[in-house]
Amino acid sequence: MASPPVGRRVRLVPWSVALTLFLVYAFYTVRRHDLLFTSGYDLGIFEQGVRGYAEGRGPIVELKGPGFNLLGDHFSPALATLAPLYWIWPSAKTLLLAQSALVAVAAVPLCRWALRAAGPATALVTGLGYGLSWGLASALGFDFHEITFAVPLIAFSVCALGERRWTAAALWAAPLVLVKEDLGITVAAVGGYVLWRGDRRVGAATVLFGIGASLLELLVLLPAMSPGGSFAYWDNLSGGSGGRNLLALPLDLVTPGEKVVTVLLLLAPTALLAARSPLMVVALPTLGWRLLSNNPAYWGTNYHYSAVLMPIVFAAFVDVLVKARARSGALPRWTVRAAPPVSAAVTLALLPVFAFGQLLTTDLWHTPARVEAARSVLATVPDHARVAASNRLVPQLTNRCEVIAFGWPQQWSTAEWIVVDEEQPMGWPLSPDKERQEVAAARSSGYQLVRSDHGITLLRHPADPVAATAPGATAPGTPAAD
Repeated sequence: MASPPVGRRVRLVPWSVALTLFLVYAFYTVRRHDLLFTSGYDLGIFEQGVRGYAEGRGPIVELKGPGFNLLGDHFSPALATLAPLYWIWPSAKTLLLAQSALVAVAAVPLCRWALRAAGPATALVTGLGYGLSWGLASALGFDFHEITFAVPLIAFSVCALGERRWTAAALWAAPLVLVKEDLGITVAAVGGYVLWRGDRRVGAATVLFGIGASLLELLVLLPAMSPGGSFAYWDNLSGGSGGRNLLALPLDLVTPGEKVVTVLLLLAPTALLAARSPLMVVALPTLGWRLLSNNPAYWGTNYHYSAVLMPIVFAAFVDVLVKARARSGALPRWTVRAAPPVSAAVTLALLPVFAFGQLLTTDLWHTPARVEAARSVLATVPDHARVAASNRLVPQLTNRCEVIAFGWPQQWSTAEWIVVDEEQPMGWPLSPDKERQEVAAARSSGYQLVRSDHGITLLRHPADPVAATAPGATAPGTPAAD
């Protein structure tokens, strides 16, 4: 079946969708930050890393520990590309706006392919379905993460695979090795697809490059820069059998049931049709390490872990529709016609269930008095001061102060200033009761109350804080996401 004719105005659909998504994302993420919904883990961490690049110090992140090099945690030198933007506007909002733009532009290749192959209606369903998907909502609703660079690269690469542009697919995938250490295996998956369906030389070279890059990063570069001398997350990469029983691996992939629910939710916005596309092979590395991990945070729908999968899923959706139109009988005609409206209906049904549901409530549309009070109290802290702050207050200060988290991982006694939210404590890294005990300990050790408004409490030690005698808090656990 011939592709529908595409007029000049219709060709603007991909960029119009991307611009619309950017504006929605920008409002949503910046507004969350203004309302103190962001946190030190992870927005504060990444701002300290980008600020380090911008100041020529490298990605040194005091929130993770004294002199901690972020490249020893995850190999993400792509973050350095944000340094010029940070020179212009040194703020956590710079990271949030950059993330919004990167995630939004990934809609362009998806819409463009769908537009050429199936017309504007399918292009709109595909672009907005991707853009409003729960995987992106969970990512954008939880701060900033390095994988934001991977989302558009994967989108352009997988769409090139679907259009049999083998060299372009490999070139778009190659920079993924600078985003995160595991994504070299995704590059290899792209190469494997090219090797299977197209140019063997390009495919073989891409497979070797991707695997080689991940091995180099995991076995050499990360250990060289890690304080512990090894990759910090090896322990997360074994499933229920601990990797010792290969016969148990299939069971590890589907138990507990939360893993099955996540996979079904990934496919649901495409009416499950994405599962019919061989392009889904590119999703297997990310799905594999997540489902075989012993870390429950990786199994579900929270945080940023599914963001890199959403462009693959929707590219697979377009691939199935394109092939169905080209080959009569591949799918029943009614299935092809019904797929876009079903996809749109599922997207709309899931929208209020996940983080973007906040856009449908009044949560983001007014500023509580406690937020105004927090801004006033935080303005009291001078620039360049060393501050121990509770998790929600950390990213409000990381652009102008030396910030550590109150209770993790360093002692608060090394800070001159302490600022905590006692009215609405986050509960990490300290429980509310433990946080109150530590604030009392700080005051008894010499920290004096400067201001307290709507529970936002600011303390200052008049003497050298390193000489404070009170023991600092130690965190009872680890962050929910890395």
